[in-house]
Amino acid sequence: MSQPENTTTQATALTNHDRKPIHIPGSIQPHGILLALSTQLEIVQVSNNTQVYLCKAPEDLLGRPLSYLLEPQPVEIVKQCLVKKVGSANAFKVLINTLYGEIYFDAIAHRTEEAVILELEPTDSEFEVSFLNFHSFASEAIAKMQRTSNLGEFLHLVAQEVQKIISFDRVMVYQFDESEAGSVVAEVKREDLSPYLGLHYPATDIPAQARELYTRCFLRFLPDLTAEPVKLVPTENPTTHQHLDLSYCLLRSFDWCCAEYHQNMGVKALLVISLIQEQKLWGLISCHHQTPKYISYEVRKMCEFLGQIVSSELAHKISSSEWDYKVKLKSLQSEFLESISQADNFIDALIKPEIRLLDFVSASGAAVCLDNEINLVGTTPNIDEVRALIEWADTQVTDNLFSTDSLPKLYPEALIFKDTASGLLLLRISKVRRYYILWFRPEVIQTVHWAGNPQESIKAEGDGSYTLSPRKSFEQWQETVRLTSLPWKGCELESAIALSNAIVGIVLSKADELAKINLELERSNQELASFAYAASHDLKEPLRGIYNFSTVLLEDYAQVLDDDGIECLQTVVSLSVRMETLINALLRLSQLGQAHLREQATDLNELLNQVIDVFRASRQDSGLVDIRIPRPLPTIQCDRVLVNEVFSNLLGNAFKYNDKAEQWVEIGYLSQEEGQGVGSRGQGAGGAGEAIIHQSPIPNAPCPIFYIRDNGIGIPQHHLETIFRLFKRLHSQEKYGGGAGAGLAIVKKIVELHNGQIWVESTLGVGSIFYFTLE
Repeated sequence: MSQPENTTTQATALTNHDRKPIHIPGSIQPHGILLALSTQLEIVQVSNNTQVYLCKAPEDLLGRPLSYLLEPQPVEIVKQCLVKKVGSANAFKVLINTLYGEIYFDAIAHRTEEAVILELEPTDSEFEVSFLNFHSFASEAIAKMQRTSNLGEFLHLVAQEVQKIISFDRVMVYQFDESEAGSVVAEVKREDLSPYLGLHYPATDIPAQARELYTRCFLRFLPDLTAEPVKLVPTENPTTHQHLDLSYCLLRSFDWCCAEYHQNMGVKALLVISLIQEQKLWGLISCHHQTPKYISYEVRKMCEFLGQIVSSELAHKISSSEWDYKVKLKSLQSEFLESISQADNFIDALIKPEIRLLDFVSASGAAVCLDNEINLVGTTPNIDEVRALIEWADTQVTDNLFSTDSLPKLYPEALIFKDTASGLLLLRISKVRRYYILWFRPEVIQTVHWAGNPQESIKAEGDGSYTLSPRKSFEQWQETVRLTSLPWKGCELESAIALSNAIVGIVLSKADELAKINLELERSNQELASFAYAASHDLKEPLRGIYNFSTVLLEDYAQVLDDDGIECLQTVVSLSVRMETLINALLRLSQLGQAHLREQATDLNELLNQVIDVFRASRQDSGLVDIRIPRPLPTIQCDRVLVNEVFSNLLGNAFKYNDKAEQWVEIGYLSQEEGQGVGSRGQGAGGAGEAIIHQSPIPNAPCPIFYIRDNGIGIPQHHLETIFRLFKRLHSQEKYGGGAGAGLAIVKKIVELHNGQIWVESTLGVGSIFYFTLE
């Protein structure tokens, strides 16, 4: 329920009012007397009306032991309070001899921080309400309430039963909302009085310190709002040298603002019973009478007991529909969280099917934001509006869970999409990454009926400050509330928190699982690399023996062999040479698997010149080689020996697989901006060596994209995904100079050691472009 407009002024006035120390008024109501006692039960402070009730002036009592006034048995009862916790009370009847004769009092002693406070209220007799009468009435009232399941009917019955006990002109049940404002939800009244049922009251009507006292003391009784308060003597407590804390005192006097407020309503006597739900102030049973009216202590205790029964029943009566709704949410939570915990991609599990994410908090739309990726579900603002809203939340929202039913009042830009998002529930999943879930609710125009114009309570002072003063009129006053949605319920906020906890748990679980897999893979890779190295190294010795013995047979025993025998030996020699080439490639690859980079600032122009010099020296037709470098290459951090091998392999392949009369190779790089048009399937460390043509660009590449372009034979499209595999050749051993088919596998391994990527684009018969990054 919305608060009235002009909330800044009202909040200022309310803050000022909330500072008033109503728990230490320094006075009590005049229908009883108060004695403040020390730990030795000596009277250290009294109310200034002891002469009226006890025929003893305050001076006659101060400094006296309590036994001066009471018999030993009641003194012992008071003494028992000293060992109890603060606020605990003992109530009993006491007979005191005065000049007027013997007078019965209701005595209430309660423990304070300092010692004990004893309150005495005169009563007509030793017993006023018998236990049997009380039990009979309470049992009947409780039975009626337990038979009623509907919350509205239950609260109306509560008002009726309290009205039977105290016979006040009006008994109302007043319920607080999330903003601490309240409304009358049940009422029993005298027929000639104007109804208050359904009217709303701002939070300023019952300030925070008053609400706090209602949570400590479950009953407040003011029998005469016109009565003058009675001061305490002395003003300050001698033990603490401060005003006496009367938080738990039944006789505590009332604030003038409270008296004027109710007198403006025509009320002269007031009884208020607290209703507590889940250790919070849910509401009040507020009882008004048009004339002063005293109620005995026993009857008040009956009302307090009834209030405690009502509070306990509220847990069962908070509308069956709301209970069903909570059960529905819990069921949905369980199903939803289980599904996303088992999903490989929890983002897909969140938004498919979309209705689950919306039903989770009863929203009409939602947005799931993971860094720059935003998925919209249901009825929402557009992508740009959601992105701007998240930017605002980044700077304005500090909590992981934030909700408002009036987003445009906090974020004016939301006015343009109020029809879809006047209400916002925002869940921040991660503070490190921009991970959010936002739920939206549309605007719901409401008409609120206030008990008088709440703004009349705010009074401007001469110094420019604002204070609260009781308004004069409580006639129904209508306000049309716009730019608000239905409020978010507590159970819906709990659902959002449960979702956050589940997602965090899933992410941590997946991360832990991935870490274990990576650790096992790393161990396996190390073992495999060690095995490959050992195997390839150890294989070379017997292979060399096979080669040597075969060569000896061909040279020394050729005359004793026929042509077939010589041909077989020549084949053995050829195969052993081929096998040694393969073993050397495997050995090199296994060495790379165990290598540690020796990174240093490397001028790639200098490195490339060395590669080209070696390349030209190794080719007899070097004069026909056309190597183009459009612009100087940058200086980067890398292992210069390994990167030399990358350029050497790629440059060698570019000319090796080229059948053109005029061969050329271009070596260059693309900046981050230029690289936005270059496609990759993300072949980083551990990739499968795939490559495709014209896929999505590499986003925000942190380093240049190097390329080697040629006008060679090109690569068929169906082979682009396999050329980086070890020992993979696309041609027979006799064509294009043979080779082990390990060069590109080695290049890929070196690029991956630099946390880079490598891929290829190619057109058959036209040429190829090899791209790679070194991060």
